Amino acid sequence: MTTRYPRAALMQFATELLERTGLDGAIARDVADVLVEGDLLGHDTHGLALLAPYLAEIEKGGMARSGSYEVLNRRGAGAVWDGKRLPGPWLVLRAMDEATRMAREHGTGTVVIRRSHHIACLAAYLKRATDQGLVMELSCSDPNTASVAPFGGTRAVFTPNPLAIGFPTETDPVLIDISASVTTNGMAGRMHRQGKRFANPWLLDASGAETNDPGVLFAKPPGTLQPLGGTQAGHKGYGLALLVEALTGGLAGFGRADPPEGWGATVFVQIIDPQAFAGSEALTRQTQHLADACRDNPPRAGAQPVRMPGDKGLAQRREQLESGLALNPEILPALHPWADKFGVAMPGPG
Repeated sequence: MTTRYPRAALMQFATELLERTGLDGAIARDVADVLVEGDLLGHDTHGLALLAPYLAEIEKGGMARSGSYEVLNRRGAGAVWDGKRLPGPWLVLRAMDEATRMAREHGTGTVVIRRSHHIACLAAYLKRATDQGLVMELSCSDPNTASVAPFGGTRAVFTPNPLAIGFPTETDPVLIDISASVTTNGMAGRMHRQGKRFANPWLLDASGAETNDPGVLFAKPPGTLQPLGGTQAGHKGYGLALLVEALTGGLAGFGRADPPEGWGATVFVQIIDPQAFAGSEALTRQTQHLADACRDNPPRAGAQPVRMPGDKGLAQRREQLESGLALNPEILPALHPWADKFGVAMPGPG
């Protein structure tokens, strides 16, 4: 039987661990909230699986414990911040607040953050915007590292460069969370630790040969993740990666052209208020029609019914809020040493 954990217990556990490393209380709660939300939606490589690495970053000084961002530039509907290596989830939530204020006044609001720390699961932020009837776009890159080769190349230039968009319908919102690479560093790392291979050749070894072995990322010289589309259509993922780089490092004025500072992120947050355009009802009439047309589309032989992006995650979220979260087996064992170190009780099933 699968062990389940109440959301409240996981929130308390994560918050206490973060506070014991010296993280400011309000920041700790926001980080814990975003991590648990990632697991609720089924993104279990970018939920509480990140808590142990975050704790290690705080302890060694790679992630700031307290303070605030610095506003470097601001106009009516746009701003750029220096995140000063504060926790990414806290910074993104603050940027959402500011971008929402801008959007209510100007129709759209954009905040770009340089020198953020890692921001966790992008999908975990979208519902906060769509619940308010807003459209949200969120993307990030990590200019401090690289694991994805440009299409036709063999040397890493980019991170997976995720891009997420959420918009409301008359029923469930659509929550799109994709990356410019075929798979992610988190999933590749988990597969490597477990001695598994991907079902398809989603990586290249250092010579450029396709492989399904995630171990090539850890070889010397290292291989790379393939851009979305692989060797056949990877120009599409390559284009997405370039777009994300321009929106994040380009608009922030801080990216791959600068000296690396350690694990982190450069972030683009945009909020759109439909009321400044054709209106909320007009938007949801169109998006609901589109959602219905997709879900009602006859599936191909042997395939599951067509879903909209976010359908599976939202259904899993509702089920886990009621029955408890089923965590990946790697997560709690990785947190046992931290719980013992700080005298924090492990969460109990419920």
